Amino acid sequence: MNGNRFGRLFQVTTYGESHGEAMGVTVSGVPAGVELDREAIQAQLDRRKPGQSMITTSRGEPDEVTINSGVQDGYTTGTPIGMVIQNKDARSGKYEPYITAPRPSHGDYTYSAKFGTRNWGGGGRSSARETVNWVAAGAVAEQVLDASPYDVEIKAHVNRIGDVEAGPVTFEEILEHSEENAVRCADPEAAAEMQELIERYQREGDSIGGSIYFECRGVPRGLGAPRFDSFPARLGQAMFSIPATTAVEYGLGKEASAAAGKDRNEDWTFDDGESFDHVVSDEGDPVPVGNDHGGLQGGITTGEPIYGEATWHAPTSIPKKQRSADWETGEEKEVQVVGRHDPVLPPRAVPVVEAMLTLTVLDFMLLAGRINPDRVDGAVGEYDTEYHPSSPQNE
Repeated sequence: MNGNRFGRLFQVTTYGESHGEAMGVTVSGVPAGVELDREAIQAQLDRRKPGQSMITTSRGEPDEVTINSGVQDGYTTGTPIGMVIQNKDARSGKYEPYITAPRPSHGDYTYSAKFGTRNWGGGGRSSARETVNWVAAGAVAEQVLDASPYDVEIKAHVNRIGDVEAGPVTFEEILEHSEENAVRCADPEAAAEMQELIERYQREGDSIGGSIYFECRGVPRGLGAPRFDSFPARLGQAMFSIPATTAVEYGLGKEASAAAGKDRNEDWTFDDGESFDHVVSDEGDPVPVGNDHGGLQGGITTGEPIYGEATWHAPTSIPKKQRSADWETGEEKEVQVVGRHDPVLPPRAVPVVEAMLTLTVLDFMLLAGRINPDRVDGAVGEYDTEYHPSSPQNE
């Protein structure tokens, strides 16, 4: 099974099941000399953890992270960083009825059909619980970017739940307001309507889907390659890896299908004389007029903001009665999924989206040589100001 690793140079390898002993992640490719703040990693995990509001699962996981390797005196050493998050509130007994009678629209049967077995507690490896590893890794990547010369900002917010859509908001408004409500929507009026809608579905024993708008600013031009290693191709992989994702768009997205070429095409002009890479020329660099392309042309970043939207279907674990087929007894039967489940996914998926975007951007920057893969300049602790690679003690 090879689907447990993400990234080329900045590699994230994860393990763990929803109701197993622990979740864990190894992050390889972290440059040496980055001051790593464990509390900043924990803060991102707290944004994703269950039980943070009435519209999330009541599972009581503290999601406290332990860093086991790759850090010395608060700075990265350049070796793999290992992190573990213990599972504290797993209750597998409620999943026993579904060992051979798959829950509707889950991965129960597909996993069993492929491997001949599965960890059935809470969905096992296919559970969105696994994304706790991604958020921890993304928080490490965020600190690497912060230590680099690039001012990269990545933020997302919930822009739709069911038929309730947020109004237009600026990137600055997303930064300022998206964490002010449980829905994580930067439009406060829409957030209140979304909350009401979610609670209604929750009372009815049902669930509802939605979408997240994301934006990346400060990403340098020239990242990505044509075809299979294009930035949008890898972006799509990152977003579709998140459980329950059904669509990913960037720029105009599906609206581009109704736009004429002349309307979507963007003319070129010169910038103000300073390129994104801080190289000043007499005329400046060519820049597109507008950004309907979402910061990506020919599979490569333009230096303009990268923006788009990802969509999630309604959570499949709902208490309404449904039907299943028990492959052991050969009987069709009525099932009622009980347990602690989210009635909606986007509010807790926001930090997951941001993490996957951060991992994708950093990996491309390392591949392009925009960041030294061995050491980040400007993030050196006092302890190694006397470090001399050629000295005998370092050989």
